[in-house]
Amino acid sequence: MRHRRNFNHLSRTSTHRKSMLSNMASSLILKKRINTTLAKAKALRVYVEPIITRAKEDTTHSRRVVFSYLQNKEAVTELFREVSQKVANRPGGYTRILKTGNRLGDSAEMALIELVDYNEYLLGTKADEKKEKAGTRRRRGLGRKKTVAEATPVAAAKSSRKEEPEAAAEPEPAEPEADETTSEEK
Repeated sequence: MRHRRNFNHLSRTSTHRKSMLSNMASSLILKKRINTTLAKAKALRVYVEPIITRAKEDTTHSRRVVFSYLQNKEAVTELFREVSQKVANRPGGYTRILKTGNRLGDSAEMALIELVDYNEYLLGTKADEKKEKAGTRRRRGLGRKKTVAEATPVAAAKSSRKEEPEAAAEPEPAEPEADETTSEEK
């Protein structure tokens, strides 16, 4: 029976599980998102969120405690320099798990686990850039031709040649021509 067994052992020994979660937590902190199985992602969330909470307070003691879990100097440095700054105002829930379907080989449920404050698409920064680009691309045909002509010197030279004859061949007012025809008829 598994009464009061509170966490998933992931079919590993204690030392193997701790080292695996430590490596996955370091990878998550350095890369901001990793792809793994759903069971490992859920176990990693329980493992890494208290570490990120500890990193909010930048003291020697908290750095040593975090290093005892991660065993990776680069990950600890990244966590205290960048990640803790981004999550400073967040009360919890630093990670997000997105299910990505089943793995082909063994049909295991796969998931993407990521740090919440590092997904540009969901935060709206990338979406805003796309909206701005879409807004600048909506032009009439004439406006687009002008921007292309300005962009390349060869096209600008061709467009200036086309504009010169049009400017020189402006028609004279219609009324003086009518007077000349009437004087010839007389």
